[in-house]
Amino acid sequence: MANHTHQDDSDTHQPIVGDGGAPNQSAVELIREKVDRMYGNEPDANQEAAEVEQATHRSKHQQFMYELGASGKDLATIQTEWHNYYQGLPAKEKHQVWQEFYASQSRLVTPVHSKSSTKLAQRLAKNKQPVGRPRSEPPKLRDVRSAKEVQHVIRHNVTAGGKLQAKHQLQSLFFGLGIGLLFVFIFMFGFFNEVFIAPLIQPSRAQADTPLIVSATSVAPTTTPEVIIPKINVEIPIDYSETSTSEAAIENDLEDGVVHYPTTVLPGQDGNAAFFGHSSNNIFNPGKYKFAFVLLHTLVDGDTFYLTYNDKIYVYKVISHTVVSPSDVGVLGPVSGQTATATLITCDPPGTSINRLIVVGQQISPDPSGDTQPTVSPISTTTLPTQLPGNGQTLWGRFISTQVGKLTITVILGAAAILSLRALHRHSLRRRST
Repeated sequence: MANHTHQDDSDTHQPIVGDGGAPNQSAVELIREKVDRMYGNEPDANQEAAEVEQATHRSKHQQFMYELGASGKDLATIQTEWHNYYQGLPAKEKHQVWQEFYASQSRLVTPVHSKSSTKLAQRLAKNKQPVGRPRSEPPKLRDVRSAKEVQHVIRHNVTAGGKLQAKHQLQSLFFGLGIGLLFVFIFMFGFFNEVFIAPLIQPSRAQADTPLIVSATSVAPTTTPEVIIPKINVEIPIDYSETSTSEAAIENDLEDGVVHYPTTVLPGQDGNAAFFGHSSNNIFNPGKYKFAFVLLHTLVDGDTFYLTYNDKIYVYKVISHTVVSPSDVGVLGPVSGQTATATLITCDPPGTSINRLIVVGQQISPDPSGDTQPTVSPISTTTLPTQLPGNGQTLWGRFISTQVGKLTITVILGAAAILSLRALHRHSLRRRST
């Protein structure tokens, strides 16, 4: 029994072997079969490596950053080298870098579900605004501030946070008034400079002084008919070609000098020869003789002036100077008690067309007894004009007579009326509130 027992124990602890003393092959095969069943679907190692490489494919910019990060350099150096690399890229590749950055950030964002986000979504849905609204179109916000709060903010901004003092306000006020006055002056000067400049005009002083009464031989005639007034240093051509008594025609001819009125006699004929000239005109109007007779009012009885005509010199002595209304056309007719006279006519005061200055000269050389009969019909009440020609329209008058001028005046008057009505409305509201 003892031997049998011992034998059983020894048999129990011996390893299982097969034929020839080798391990049991059937058991090994069984284990292998189980492992194969567990990992039967495992991919090939080469295929797995290719898939990993494909999943981690980087652009050249990402690869540069990857290699830069794995280089072991400090952060400052990495930032410097990346900055230099980025600055050297063309605009298109810079745009690609930002697209890659936004794409990587979008993969990192995970939806967050919270009460606040739910309320936000509900509020956006209530306002009929999509959750994914582009940033370029932000939702409209309503200003919930009161009127007093808005006024306080405006007052705070205007006063620079209370730093502006009363003197600064006065400086701003004076500056605004100064600019306004400068604008008004420029405007007034542009339209009415004939009034401002006329008192300052002094004709050329190149003329030599001459006696009050001289002989005709002291002045040489010229090929161009002229009026010569030594006292005020005037020597201006005279236009005898005008045949129309139209005021517009006379005013147009005044741009080229002094104009002989066509229904009056000529120098060397019995009767009264009338001549018109500007006293002052807008400097922006055409013509070289805007101030021809600006100093005509300084002539007194006894002064002389000359008319050159047909190679002759006619000398006239001033016998009267008066101011009449534009409708006093009788000054164009013969002068009572005189055989041959010349009348110089201009506007008065200078720069306006309010009145007319009439200076009458008596012919003293050559002797008027040798004058011929007039070639024009004597002026009668039926041939007299209704008004003496003047300086013509001012720049302002010409402006408001155009369509643009009329429209401008209408707009200005309309704006003034609207502003006045608004001011009255605000005043009435204040009275009601108090």
